[in-house]
This record gives sequence, C-alpha cells and structure tokens, in this order.
Amino acid sequence: MLRWVPRGVRLPVPACAGLVAALWAVAGAGLGAHVPLWWCPVPLVLAWGGVLLGGADLVARRLPDALTLPAYPLVAGLLGIATFGAGNTDPLGRAALGALLWAGGYAAVRLVSPRALGGGDVKLAGSLGALTAATSWSGLLLAVLAASVLTATVALPARLLGYPEVPHGPAMLAAAWLVVVHTPV
Repeated sequence: MLRWVPRGVRLPVPACAGLVAALWAVAGAGLGAHVPLWWCPVPLVLAWGGVLLGGADLVARRLPDALTLPAYPLVAGLLGIATFGAGNTDPLGRAALGALLWAGGYAAVRLVSPRALGGGDVKLAGSLGALTAATSWSGLLLAVLAASVLTATVALPARLLGYPEVPHGPAMLAAAWLVVVHTPV
C-alpha cells in the first residue's frame, strides 16, 4: 500500500503482516474478557495503521501524509461508533481536547526547536491524542510520557552506535496502542 503513495515507502510485507497479526492476537486475548465490543475496533485499527506508520518512519524517516491525514476522520468515526455503543459522550469531549493537547504541545516544541520533532510527528500526535484521551486523561498523559521515554531509551544507544537521529513516531504509536488496548474509563 505504501509503495503507491507519493514518495512511496517499501516495507517488508511479511514482517508487517506478522507484526499486525501478533498485535491483533494480543489485543484479542484481552479484548474478549475486559473490553466492551464497541471499543474492539480501536486497538485493531491502531495496530494495523501503527505498523504501517511506524515502519515508514523507521525505513524512510518520515510519516506519510497519505496515512497521517486520513487518520483524523478514521479516528473520529471509530470514536463516534464507540460513543454510540457506550451511550456516553464523555469520551468524545476528551478526545477532541486530547487531540489539541498532544498536537498543540508537539507543535510548540517543533516551533521552538524544529529539529526536535518532525512535522509528521505533530500531525500524528492529534489522532493519537484523541484515541488516548478517549480512554481517560491519565491514558493521554501516560502515552505522551511513555513515547518520550521510549524514544530517549533508544536514542542513547543509537547515538553511541553512530545513528544521530531516532524516529519518534514508532514510540508514539507503541505507547498509544498500549493505552487503547485497555478499556476506556
């Protein structure tokens, strides 16, 4: 799929398929027992999109607009279905504010220090902020902090091995997936 987008990215299909299958298996093991049916599509869709986005960031050092921008209406649809299923609009309000907080925070960091974060990270932060805040405010905070810690943990050894830059998108996606795989509050 990513080969045909502008400035396409070649990802190893078997590795991507295996990782998506593993994430779906982990999500499926926990979803049946603890997570309501209306929330089930959220971690599954995030796993699929996260593997594509994370892979593109690792291979090409960018998060393609062809995936980050359509994520917004997709996330809105998923959360709309979840809200309808839950019979509670609280997650939607948190999601809207969470998108603004995570993306706004990253936009501020990018404005102050453009080399600290890429534009794709800022675009991705909005949709991930919506998903994680829909679970709870603590879910949003946990995802933002975990993404930073994951990137910092990988950056030090990477720099020692001669890699000056470490993409932040995979850490953002992993942290968000770990949050949304649990039941929203």
